[in-house]
Amino acid sequence: MAAGDARMRSRPKRLLALVAAAAMVGVAGVACSSSGNSSSTSGPVTLEFAQWWGAELPTGSFEKMMSDFTAQNPNIKVKLLSAPYASTKQQLVSGAASRTLPDVVGLDGAWVSDFAKQGAITNLSALMSSAKYDSSQLASQVQIKGKTYMIPVVNFVYPLFVNKDLLAKAGVTTVPSTRTEFLDAAKKVSALGGSVKGWALPLDTAVPNGVQNDVMSWLWASGGQMLTKDGKPNLTSPPVKSTVEYVKSLNDAGVIAPGSLTMKEQDKVEKFTNGQVGMVIDSLAHINLIKKNNPQLNFTVAALPAEDGYTDKRGMPYASWGIGISESTKHKAEAFKLVEYMMSQQTNAQLSTLANGFPGNKTAEPDFSKSDPLFKTAFDIYKQGYPANEFVGLPKSEELMRSFDEQLQLALTGKQSVDDSLNKAQQSWSSVL
Repeated sequence: MAAGDARMRSRPKRLLALVAAAAMVGVAGVACSSSGNSSSTSGPVTLEFAQWWGAELPTGSFEKMMSDFTAQNPNIKVKLLSAPYASTKQQLVSGAASRTLPDVVGLDGAWVSDFAKQGAITNLSALMSSAKYDSSQLASQVQIKGKTYMIPVVNFVYPLFVNKDLLAKAGVTTVPSTRTEFLDAAKKVSALGGSVKGWALPLDTAVPNGVQNDVMSWLWASGGQMLTKDGKPNLTSPPVKSTVEYVKSLNDAGVIAPGSLTMKEQDKVEKFTNGQVGMVIDSLAHINLIKKNNPQLNFTVAALPAEDGYTDKRGMPYASWGIGISESTKHKAEAFKLVEYMMSQQTNAQLSTLANGFPGNKTAEPDFSKSDPLFKTAFDIYKQGYPANEFVGLPKSEELMRSFDEQLQLALTGKQSVDDSLNKAQQSWSSVL
């Protein structure tokens, strides 16, 4: 999600460049040693910025942004350390452990807790205060014990994908907006017969992000939370129980595509692309992929259905390109100037447009003139709700998803009650949180 894996956004390019990992770590070692020796009093400062974004954006576009920043800040140079996600992760995990991170780092929300605990990334709340920065313009912040350690720069959201032709064939005239409407639509689509089902639910424990994207999303869509205000697990609460009971009701009704207990995210996407399921919760990043693989598929995106009678803003799962600053850098003020630039209305809108994502600055709006119309549809939904992902910033977030997944599977297969599953998951999470 984890922003994502941030986990929630699929990034195929990562897999193509795993061979670059060793080389990137070597570059990082040189880069980190140089940043610690420079001084802002001896001429222009050079900030080293390690991230995977440049590898996923149109060639040269991120470099152009950094040139524009330097033009506005002549005393600050930026040295980009761009590599695919996998090798960037390897570099930063190693750098965090040795307290030798580059000055500015791209972050996945799943790394934040460990990096902060290691003292590798700095408290951005203090830097925002020193710079008199207006944080109200930020769509979200990743905090630990009330202190911000990561700012989401671009968000990649997970709305509801709907096969319009399948719903129409099943006699469903409007996209479901409530849980009751969704169950009804899923039943009618499943009644079409053959291999068609109403919904797909990936619960493979090897890659347990289905808990985040496809289960807890129902909770967040109705304003619920799986954690208390002080960050403790609250899995036995009525909202979480209602969510699990609802997912179980979908399973009991036979509307979920078979094989869900071993299904991965890519399997879900493939089933939707092939017209085998009427609805899925999926990353907006997959719109172009789905249309490329099945140009004839007639689908739309919509807000996640909420509990019947819920009228407040709806949460939508997301993964992010996050940004943070090394605790060991001698140039925190200059580094925060780069953060401010990345989060400014104009730059943030431009970066979001290039990335086919949504801005972390609430006042920024991407240019949809050259993109698929569904991105604009999704952005309108996004503005009416809020990004929601309580796994971002948690320690051992994947382990938490996996332990919940294991208990959920027992409930879905009738091997234990929902209450027992939630109690055991609560105990498991309490040992981590």
